[in-house]
Amino acid sequence: MLFQIQISRMKTSNVIWVGNYSTVVKRDPVLHWSWKSELPLECATHFVRMRSRVDDAKIPEPRFWSNWSSWKEADAQKSLGRDPLFLFPKDKLVEEGSNVTICYISRNQQDNISCYLEGQQIHGEQLDSNVSAFKLNKVSFIRKTGTNIFCKVDQKDVIKGIVLFVSKVLEEPKDFSCETQDFKTLMCTWDPGTDTSLPKRSSQSYTLFESFSGKKILCEHKNSCNWQVDSDSQEMYNFTLMAENALGNRSVSVLFSLTHRVHPKTPYNLFLKNVSGTKATVTWKVHPIGNYSTLLCQLDLLGEGNVIQQHNVSIKENGEYLLSELEPDTEYMARVRCADANHFWKWSGSISQKFVTAEAAPSEALDVWRNVKSVSGHPTVTLFWKPLSKLHANGKILSYNVIVENLDRPSRLEVHSVPATANGTELTLDQYSYQIHVTALNSAGPSPASVIVVSGDPGNEEAEEERINGTEDGFSVSWKPQSRKAIGYVVEWCDHPQDLPCDLQWKNLSSNTTSTVISSGAFRPGVRYNFRIYEISTERMANLLEKKAGYLKELAPSDNPQVVVSNLTSHSFTLSWKDYSTDSQPGFIQGYYVYLRSKAEKECHPGFKKATLSDKSACCQHRIDNPEQKTFVMENLQPESVYEFLVTPYTSAGSGPVDTFTKVTTPDEYSHILIRIILPMIICVLLIMITCYLKSQWMKEKCYPDIPDPYKSNVLSLIKSKENPHLTIMNVSDCVPDAIEVIHKPEGSKIQFLGASKSLTETEFTKPAYLYLLPAEKNYSGPGPCICFENLTYNEAAADSGSCGHFPVTPQAPPSQPGPLTSPENLLKALEKNYMNSLGEIAAGEASVNYVSQLASQMSGDKDGLPTNPPEPVHCSEYKMQMAIPLGLASPPPAENSGLSSTTPLDQSEHYR
Repeated sequence: MLFQIQISRMKTSNVIWVGNYSTVVKRDPVLHWSWKSELPLECATHFVRMRSRVDDAKIPEPRFWSNWSSWKEADAQKSLGRDPLFLFPKDKLVEEGSNVTICYISRNQQDNISCYLEGQQIHGEQLDSNVSAFKLNKVSFIRKTGTNIFCKVDQKDVIKGIVLFVSKVLEEPKDFSCETQDFKTLMCTWDPGTDTSLPKRSSQSYTLFESFSGKKILCEHKNSCNWQVDSDSQEMYNFTLMAENALGNRSVSVLFSLTHRVHPKTPYNLFLKNVSGTKATVTWKVHPIGNYSTLLCQLDLLGEGNVIQQHNVSIKENGEYLLSELEPDTEYMARVRCADANHFWKWSGSISQKFVTAEAAPSEALDVWRNVKSVSGHPTVTLFWKPLSKLHANGKILSYNVIVENLDRPSRLEVHSVPATANGTELTLDQYSYQIHVTALNSAGPSPASVIVVSGDPGNEEAEEERINGTEDGFSVSWKPQSRKAIGYVVEWCDHPQDLPCDLQWKNLSSNTTSTVISSGAFRPGVRYNFRIYEISTERMANLLEKKAGYLKELAPSDNPQVVVSNLTSHSFTLSWKDYSTDSQPGFIQGYYVYLRSKAEKECHPGFKKATLSDKSACCQHRIDNPEQKTFVMENLQPESVYEFLVTPYTSAGSGPVDTFTKVTTPDEYSHILIRIILPMIICVLLIMITCYLKSQWMKEKCYPDIPDPYKSNVLSLIKSKENPHLTIMNVSDCVPDAIEVIHKPEGSKIQFLGASKSLTETEFTKPAYLYLLPAEKNYSGPGPCICFENLTYNEAAADSGSCGHFPVTPQAPPSQPGPLTSPENLLKALEKNYMNSLGEIAAGEASVNYVSQLASQMSGDKDGLPTNPPEPVHCSEYKMQMAIPLGLASPPPAENSGLSSTTPLDQSEHYR
């Protein structure tokens, strides 16, 4: 029978659904049919009716519909209580992405009701005066505990809420497959996808159904299920896996042959034996698989995580394979897995084992380079070498051996051992040629030797430097070969040229190479890199071929030179910056800009041009195109003017900073002339003052000597002799002079005797005259005789120009009265008084003490006679020496044309003043 069903809502004429239901009926049957409404039945009255007709091929046409049954009403609101507000549906479960309709029922039409979904207000459609519906499209999963919806009556404490449970969509199982490891059990696995289970809700379940046998089992796990293989050895299997939950089900099927789904177990007992430096033997075992015992095993050899060898081996129970072409002192890993050799399905699990091969002697010579410099006349060679790679070291390097062989003296060998942590060593050699061998040593032996020859004659180590430009890839370096006998070339540079040491690097190139690209991660813009190309001769000697210098990228100078101002005149001055190093700049210095500005001058000097600085100020600029010119003369300046200047270098990337100007003030036009006159005068005065200070004692002795103490004089040691043993220094009391005077010495005066025609000179007084007693007869009418003394304690030259004179002798007492007119004591007092008075009247240095003796003695035969004529002054020598000579010993010195025939001692009665 076929039944047609109509459903109406709110009223019978509002048909919302029409459907057919076909079923087989029997006599007096009771049929059941259900329908789910999108709108909860509690929210509106529903009506249903149906009609039927025969839908059997046995009944001939025509077939007619029966009449419609009467409408059957379904009103769930009648069973609700008297609460003021209801919200439906309650605890509904839906899949994510479904459309859901909710509604509320209010008993009071006047109430204002608001509804909220997770705190956000929602708006719906009013179905009648008491019912409103809200349609939620494609609801999303928020949390496993459900989505909260509530409605409340405004201005009343009435709230109703429901929980809408949204589950994840039940997915179709993925990667469903079945396999066996022993032909006894089939293990089926799959990917269940997203878990749709919710709290207090049943989760999805999985059922495995095999169509050929008709067996069905409920799986215990969500991702696997075991199926026991029957003993009748069923070959083909058709499995259907069905996933179910409260909202629906999903299913997937697979058809396969049992022998094609063999997945062997993981091999075991993997060992390595007979491991040498280059070979090793691998052994392992596998689990048997019934009668199908032939397996294909894959052996992988891994080094540093990569497969370097792979071998396939067919075995039954035990496997063995010899690995070769291994590297010494290298860690490897052997890995084995197996699969069915007849019908490949899957590889088994892998088993692996690590092992290390034995050490061997290093297989490659060291990459060695040298740096030769002279220290104290002896060449000092610094050797550098790069550590061997693990591939070539063949073991742990224990040390390095350096053998130095003197080529000029072959019998001499020096062996140096260098620790393994070092990458170089330093050798001090003599002025000979040496051949140096460097080897690396491990537990198995030494490496091949690297040979370098250092010549005793360093040769020409200078070459013209050429500039090169760097790129992103590095520096392109090329050179021209000089000899056909070269066996190779070496390019040398420093990764960090500003550091000490500079991290020397080098690159070896073959003899047929004339260019290369030098690249390094250490290269930086603004750093000057110097490259030196050496040619290696057949004798292993390195000869400098060319030098290159360049920048990866030139930058503008970051600082300006320190400028010194010199030769400042009223119209010019000179700028110099000779200490400015161009090699340490961030680019090739191409020249300099000289800036000049002055408030007094508005126009630029010849050779300058107007320029505007970054601060919008104007100045004059001169460009120097020669980077080696480090002096500049500012000319055509105004006297007594203030000028400001700045010198900044420039490269291809720009010029240096234009920052602080230096001020210079030109002097007055004539000030330099005055300086040239005054400065020498000041220097001369200072030199004179310094000389006088240093020669002060000498000046004192020459200009104003101290009067010596006779008792401290050494004159006696000069004049004593055996003939005159009684000579001594004369005291004042030892002689009674006639007069003592302090007189002023006239310039150029001469010492004369008694009107003699000949002056008394130094030639006449080669020996000192001790005491000359001149004859004075009573009837002598000439000038009175005088006594002259010579004092050797004075400078003899000082007496040459002195003189003394006679004064008239006036007898004061008769000759019969003996004794001096003045006693010695009284005379000393008078002398002291007169002398002190004389010092106040006579300038210092112009007076001297002269002892003058006026004698009035009578010659023998005429003792009683007195001079009839007054005496006239007679010049005689000044006081030089004071001596007392015993009476009877004095005698006049021999002198030509002298009128003195004898020397007579004076009697005290014959002294006159």
